[in-house]
Amino acid sequence: MRVIAGSVGGMRLAAPRGMQTRPTADRVREALFSIITSRRELEQAQVLDLCAGTGSLGIEALSRGAAFGCFVEQDRHVLTVLEKNLDAAGFTARSQVLAVDCLKALRLLATRGRRFDVVFFDPPYASPLYATVPEALGDLSLLADDGLLIMECAARNPQPERVGTLARVDRRVYGDTALEFFTLEGA
Repeated sequence: MRVIAGSVGGMRLAAPRGMQTRPTADRVREALFSIITSRRELEQAQVLDLCAGTGSLGIEALSRGAAFGCFVEQDRHVLTVLEKNLDAAGFTARSQVLAVDCLKALRLLATRGRRFDVVFFDPPYASPLYATVPEALGDLSLLADDGLLIMECAARNPQPERVGTLARVDRRVYGDTALEFFTLEGA
């Protein structure tokens, strides 16, 4: 697994052994960032990477010019790899790592008045977080007015077209993986 483009393009990312994470395939990440940049500028964006794992999505965004990345990962073993990747990329000063579960992280970020331009949400495909995190993200006003939530999920299990204040604006399928794009309704 490597960073595809930007300031650290080509850099290899470390990954934990075993099945703790399911890193987004390079070809899917490449397509994802092509779609994002067709919709909005990444330069100076505030990025949130939920269920960050190795940090590949947030690190790719930072490499492509995002100003700041917040990474949420609660697995201590995976967290060590994530921090190693951020350090190797030289992005430690432009990032924050929260070692808590997603809902707790969202509440904490809301109390700090944070808003994000791009939010990546990539939990394990069978996770119950799909039912709670997107709605909480909208309810807590963490998505910027022109922000974009990207959910990675199993292609065979599409997400609802509307989740709280969020509406799906696009869905792309790559084998067993689907990328679903949400914005605030009316944005």
